Amino acid sequence: MDELEAVQRVALWGFMGAMLFGAIGNATQFCIMGSISDWIYMGSRIRFRAWMLALGIAVFASQLMHAVGWFDLTQSIYVSPNFGWLGYIIGGVIFGIGMTLGSGCGQRTLVRTGNGNLKSLVVLLVLAITAYTTLYGLLAIIRLQGIEATSIDLSEFGLEDQSLPTLITFITGMDRDISRIGITLVISLTAFWYAFKDGDFRASTHNMIAGVMIGVLVAGAWYVTGVLGADDFDPVPLEALTFIAPVGNTISYIMTYTGAQINFGIAVVFGILAGSFLYGLITGSFRIEGFADKGDLVNHIIAGMMMGFGGVLSLGCTIGQGVSGVSTLALGSFITLAAIIFGAALALKMQYYLLDEQGFFSAVGNTLADFHLLPKSNRP
Repeated sequence: MDELEAVQRVALWGFMGAMLFGAIGNATQFCIMGSISDWIYMGSRIRFRAWMLALGIAVFASQLMHAVGWFDLTQSIYVSPNFGWLGYIIGGVIFGIGMTLGSGCGQRTLVRTGNGNLKSLVVLLVLAITAYTTLYGLLAIIRLQGIEATSIDLSEFGLEDQSLPTLITFITGMDRDISRIGITLVISLTAFWYAFKDGDFRASTHNMIAGVMIGVLVAGAWYVTGVLGADDFDPVPLEALTFIAPVGNTISYIMTYTGAQINFGIAVVFGILAGSFLYGLITGSFRIEGFADKGDLVNHIIAGMMMGFGGVLSLGCTIGQGVSGVSTLALGSFITLAAIIFGAALALKMQYYLLDEQGFFSAVGNTLADFHLLPKSNRP
């Protein structure tokens, strides 16, 4: 493998790790949107705890590797001093609503596509086209002239980046390494405590395995791009797992294959599809699943558009910002994560009231009242 160029070496490792991710996601039904749905509809937080376990492991392992000098997380896109607050909020909410309409976040859409779900395939294709258009096409005008025009350059205020350690050091004067250690321990240990304090979660072996493995794979992605991808002449960009921009780039790569070069993100997309597909074949769980009706098709098309557009605005998805980004301790990642959860919860509540045969405006009013955004006395 030493004779491979850095980008090829990184792509190969990314593909192999993503195959494992795809198989695990298929086997354990790991899905952040699903975990929020379980919480709201059934009061079950087991899958949510699996996600928190993954987050805690990713934060601890990634920050440990940063501390020993294997790579510099401040070079990742999430920690940039360019603080795109509006994109984090609006993009996160749009993505959260979209992933609810599409029955899964970015990684879940890839896993379900690999297992034969045609609804997820439509979401994936629409997501890819919308994401690429938002990055480089017509929708980029909205992104550049509308959303990103409001971004704040933190360097103008004397801040090197938007990481929590940098912000705390700036406010309190505390040594940045000390604040980094403290924040890392607080976040990771709190996540571990939250996950394992519940007896039902401790009894759910497959959810524990999912949480551990996803967290390790996210941290492993930093290692692959930051250590194995290090090259004095042609270094690979430092990145971890994310499933919005890479999906759009994958479509472009397929269409321009003879003149294109594979990268880590593209390899990860192929890997998750392959891993889920192989797991489905081996276990006999592979099934072709289509749409229930025209309305179902329309909902999934809208979902793909919202996920692609919102994911680009917010610089990632539930894994990209919600685990990979959070593992860098970037403030924007925490804001995006909160916005995604809020958007998903909002959409789930709306769906509940609409299924109860309430009108659209009545469903909106009741949902906003549930979130204390309207007085409960004003329920329709």
